[in-house]
Amino acid sequence: MKILIVDDEEGVRISLQKVLERDGYEVLLAERGSDGIDLVRKFPEDIEVVISDFKMPGIDGLETLTEIGRINPDIIRVILTGYATLDRAIDTVNQGIDGFLTKPFENKEIRAKIREFITKKRLKQFVSEQVLQEMHRTGEKLLPKRQTVSVLFTDIRGFADMTARMSPQDIADLLNTYYFRPLDRIVFEYNGTLDKHIGDSIMAIFGAPLSYDDDAFRAVSCALKMRSAIAEINQTLGGRNARLPVGIGIATGEVMAGMFGSPIKREYTVMGTAVNLAARLERMANGGQILICNDTFRLAGAAFRTEQIDRVNLKGIEGEKSVFDVMGTR
Repeated sequence: MKILIVDDEEGVRISLQKVLERDGYEVLLAERGSDGIDLVRKFPEDIEVVISDFKMPGIDGLETLTEIGRINPDIIRVILTGYATLDRAIDTVNQGIDGFLTKPFENKEIRAKIREFITKKRLKQFVSEQVLQEMHRTGEKLLPKRQTVSVLFTDIRGFADMTARMSPQDIADLLNTYYFRPLDRIVFEYNGTLDKHIGDSIMAIFGAPLSYDDDAFRAVSCALKMRSAIAEINQTLGGRNARLPVGIGIATGEVMAGMFGSPIKREYTVMGTAVNLAARLERMANGGQILICNDTFRLAGAAFRTEQIDRVNLKGIEGEKSVFDVMGTR
């Protein structure tokens, strides 16, 4: 793992380098904020942590870390500050910075803090930001409860045939770079909860654990942004003779939402008819198509251009259903 240290004081850079290299990290050094930004541009996926001094000549630490976050939002960003600027450093955490360290520092404290920041960031890869916020706010175990949500599923049409001649590494690169990463970020952009990846499917929840008045609207808006993003990605992939035709289904209804599992493994998720209905709609959708159920249409349909599809039979869902094909916004 690469850690980048940005500080105009050579003694601080060297001290941090010695401490962190003992824990097996590969440490890169930069004297100025602009130099640090250039290194991140050079290694955007390799650098996982950036520690930047708060007060530096030229670009200060907050500006440096903000720009680095634009290059790669997944990088862990930490402010290094003296006690005189501690209050301002604490404020930076509210601006998206992952944490702060104070000077002078104890070696043991620095190593423990870096592990803490990395662990917290890793945890966010398995538990959505919304779940972490709710657990922190309530201090509860998110016990299952009834909740009305909108559930969104995506899936790549014909993925098995498309990847039959690809190597496992090429498949992983295609999914991670052009599918999971951009679409996951769109889920967070619309304040949804990323539930899980299932093969080449994505499951997202709008309305749990945090519920808002416009959950259904945000779910459909998210789907439209996903469709636009995939259209742009497919243009990029044209030179590689690859395409990602993605179908999307959204259903709204009451579910049981909470932590499920055993002492060995537990996860936050939702269970209920709305989940099954969203999955069926996703399977019915063609590439580039967004299908929503009647309840989603009732709550949010007025904001979108839709075409009604009547008398639809969905496997495992009792009775005929009316579904709506979302064409765009009004």
